[in-house]
Amino acid sequence: MITKQTIDQVFETARVEEVIGEFVQLKKAGSNFKGLSPFTDERTPSFMVSPVKQIWKDFSTGKGGNAISFLMEHEHYSYPEAIRYLARKYNIEIEETEQSDEEKQQLNERESMFLVSKFAKDYFHDLMLNTQQGKAIGLSYFKERGFREETIKKFELGYAKDEWSNFTDAALKKGYELKYLASTGLTIVKEKKQFDRFKGRVLFPIHSMSGRILGFGGRILTNDKKAAKYLNSPESDIYHKSKILYGIYHAKKEIAKQDNCFLVEGYTDVISFHQSGIENVVASSGTALTPDQIRLVRRLTQNITVLFDGDAAGIRASIRGIDLILEQGMNVKVVSFPEGEDPDSFAKSHSDSELKEYLAKNAQDFINFKVSLLLKDTKNDPVKKAGLIRDIVTSISKIPDSIQREVYIQECARIMEISERVLFSELAQLLKKDQKEATKHQQKTPSLSVVKDDVAALPKVNSLEILEKEIIRILLLYGNEEVDFVDWIEKEDENGKIILEKEIYTHQVAKELYLNLQEDEMEFANETFKKIYFELIHQLNQNEKIMIEQLVHHVDKEIANEVTGILMDEEKYSLSRWESKEIFVSTTEKILPKLVSDAILNLRRVLIEHKINGILTDIKIHNAIPDLEEINNYTGLKTRLFDKLNRVV
Repeated sequence: MITKQTIDQVFETARVEEVIGEFVQLKKAGSNFKGLSPFTDERTPSFMVSPVKQIWKDFSTGKGGNAISFLMEHEHYSYPEAIRYLARKYNIEIEETEQSDEEKQQLNERESMFLVSKFAKDYFHDLMLNTQQGKAIGLSYFKERGFREETIKKFELGYAKDEWSNFTDAALKKGYELKYLASTGLTIVKEKKQFDRFKGRVLFPIHSMSGRILGFGGRILTNDKKAAKYLNSPESDIYHKSKILYGIYHAKKEIAKQDNCFLVEGYTDVISFHQSGIENVVASSGTALTPDQIRLVRRLTQNITVLFDGDAAGIRASIRGIDLILEQGMNVKVVSFPEGEDPDSFAKSHSDSELKEYLAKNAQDFINFKVSLLLKDTKNDPVKKAGLIRDIVTSISKIPDSIQREVYIQECARIMEISERVLFSELAQLLKKDQKEATKHQQKTPSLSVVKDDVAALPKVNSLEILEKEIIRILLLYGNEEVDFVDWIEKEDENGKIILEKEIYTHQVAKELYLNLQEDEMEFANETFKKIYFELIHQLNQNEKIMIEQLVHHVDKEIANEVTGILMDEEKYSLSRWESKEIFVSTTEKILPKLVSDAILNLRRVLIEHKINGILTDIKIHNAIPDLEEINNYTGLKTRLFDKLNRVV
């Protein structure tokens, strides 16, 4: 178990904007940062990070928290694993005590799969670097491919012995369970037999964005035509081939820095580029590009440069990926290599500066690229040329931004020597067709009776919960502030008439709320708010002040999430940029005394209403004689509260 001292040091050192910045492209928004939600598919930023408060909030899903909770949500880390990740990132030495059997059992299925995968990566890497067979076969293969030892270590490449169960036996001996070896695909289990999936192959570990091992790609070293040249880990709870890009962990910082991502096909393409000093590169691992993979890049940059091998047939098969990238609202450029070359071979046969120069000079807009590629097939055939134009306009129709579509149409008209009017007409037809298809999938407009039923089925507003949340919000944001409050004291004048006299006193906001709630013996109905309130009051009694950080870093996910949501609520305004629309929001500090007193009075009012309704319901159920005096007392109290709130009953 990780010691409290280590955990405290991690919380003190980790910067939420730095941690999240490795997974999401963040842009400055006043004193905060904003970006696209990593949890939903969106094009308008609703994700906010506050460096001052050291918290984040995703307004599209309602999720929020600190650096730890982000890693737990995004990377599915357990709490200890998130601490370890940040400790490694900030070079903090981890102090641990021995885990109890109970703590070991708490590791969930996914966590166990991650642990097995990490062991496998370490085992294969160590075997290749430190055993005679590993050096002779695995290491020599990578060195023959031109990879230097520091590159091999950087990507943690490995080798699996050509023995039926070498790895499986080693893992079982270390105490790893067979079911996790099987669920990760590292071991194939058939009846009573078990054997290594990757035996006799060199291995490319596939990392998540945070560096966790999700799976492996294995390349065979023999000429066995019956065996697949490349073999990947099977789909599992932790490895989904369509949702990960090879090299994203090593490339993410440079992608954000260069504001561009090079997309290649294979593992060795990525590694060779890194060795040539180009690190903003990822691979689709030899599969067709998917929307999930594109969205992974879009979190870091809006620009993708697709690198194609110098093989015309292969290019045509892969060109569909460009339309998918355009659909995601991204900017696409294309570079093709000379016939017979691929990114790996070209990088090895040219100097670093020559490679960079080639990429810069040969990057083409996707329209120019498509035209140059497909125009060769038309051979001045008008019908084929018309088909090519439709193909390009179809690609343009995928672009969500209307201004960008218009610019591309103009460019297409210029290159293909055709009128813009014809192209715009074709584009309009395609957009209309797409809209029609989308409409088909939508439900028919509901009848009036259905609408009425839906409205009736809507949950009623829980006014008590809203008021409880408001009190928690005031405590979190303003609890430590000293404020001048107004009290009205009933006194008799010279004639014996009761008058109200104004009295001003200074009090801490948290204590004012606490004393009033205690006086009325009020208790929170919402369990999460009740927990937060008790924690805040405990802090107040112990330290005479409220320490929000303890709640932001709370191990109870519900408490941390609710507190973060309240703290980040005011940051919504910077997402909407109200000031630019000449809409100005009043600062709460100016009206804080009234805000506190209104919160208390409104909570009393709602509780009294609940009490009156409870009495009336009880009378109705038991057919009892109403206690008019009790009802009148509560009604009178409610009226006086409305008077104080300057409202009319």
